[in-house]
Amino acid sequence: MTKSEPTAAGTRKPGKPVVKSAKAAAKPVAKPAAKAAKPSAKPESHLAMVRRARKINRELAEVYPYAHPELDFRNPFELLVATVMSAQTTDLRVNQTTPALFAKYPTPEDLAAAVPEEVEELIRPTGFFRAKTKSIMGLAVALRDDFGGEVPGRLEDLVKLPGVGRKTAFVVLGNAFGVPGITVDTHFMRLARRWKWTEQEDPVKIEAEVAEIFPKSEWTMLSHRVIFHGRRICHARKPACGACPITHLCPAYGEGETDPEKAKKLLKYEKGGFPGQRLNPPPDYPGRPAPPLGASS
Repeated sequence: MTKSEPTAAGTRKPGKPVVKSAKAAAKPVAKPAAKAAKPSAKPESHLAMVRRARKINRELAEVYPYAHPELDFRNPFELLVATVMSAQTTDLRVNQTTPALFAKYPTPEDLAAAVPEEVEELIRPTGFFRAKTKSIMGLAVALRDDFGGEVPGRLEDLVKLPGVGRKTAFVVLGNAFGVPGITVDTHFMRLARRWKWTEQEDPVKIEAEVAEIFPKSEWTMLSHRVIFHGRRICHARKPACGACPITHLCPAYGEGETDPEKAKKLLKYEKGGFPGQRLNPPPDYPGRPAPPLGASS
């Protein structure tokens, strides 16, 4: 005698087909469970990050052997004034504006004795010209009265001048006095975070953490290279990832355009075949000088 076969409701006789209800028949067959995602890569150690950061610096040195401050200047006073004026505008616009300013006021004493309205009119193209006039005339007065008309070569003295913070002070110290310093501007902050050198948002904290990664002797040129890369390739909104020479070292690769041909169209200044920001660039600059104010490029 054949045994009855088990069913969900009990038993059924052999030979009797199981008839499913219409509702049960229409029920979709469950898909097999998706495979578990592969575990994420092992977090980068601090030592590995330091090695990668230093390699980025070495490779940027090969990409931008001509990296330099992008403000035109002939002496520490001109660099100090130009750097203060560069807030909320481009170095190009400052470079197009300062020739007339320094022609009329070549020394701190001259600028300190100027008529504010005349200075405002000269620097109007840089924007925020009233506030900037107050700052540059104020620092000119301080240089005349407190420093014998000379720009001081110490951080603690520079940051006491009107309109001068750590960023401006390090630009002047590094490029006019040869004192190493890290210039943390918006480009440097953006790239330092993209490259996982730091997670800080505050410029002073970023400066401190990056300073721990690199030898002091590299600080000034590191700043130039990173800022050059941020202005030319690794932009804020549309990084040209597909045209970047250090993608193999970048944890943020893919945030921007990865197609090489499309990425090339995003390149700026000499990398894109356009004029640079300086009217009087260094002799080894491979691009074209910027045009004077009012001239077509």
